[in-house]
Amino acid sequence: MTLTAVLSLAAGTYLLRLAGLLLRDRFAMPERVQRYVDLGATALLVALVATAALTEDGGLAGWARPLGVAVGAVAAWRRAPFVLVVVIAAATTAGLRALGVP
Repeated sequence: MTLTAVLSLAAGTYLLRLAGLLLRDRFAMPERVQRYVDLGATALLVALVATAALTEDGGLAGWARPLGVAVGAVAAWRRAPFVLVVVIAAATTAGLRALGVP
């Protein structure tokens, strides 16, 4: 990709985000639509996490990584500090891989 294309995409992304901030007060969304927008953002985040946790090179990532993510999710749900959540998830995944779990 050329530098011109990268700069154009960066400028377009910045302008779209800026437009959202500047035009937010000019448009009144109904409460129902606002709820769906919030749910859509949550669904997108969950899809990204699931894709990163479950797949590798177009296939299943094995069992160690999803189990590590699940343990990290439980730690986050129990309101552990973020650094601890990451360390627990990584340690779980590493421990399972050390035991031979793919």
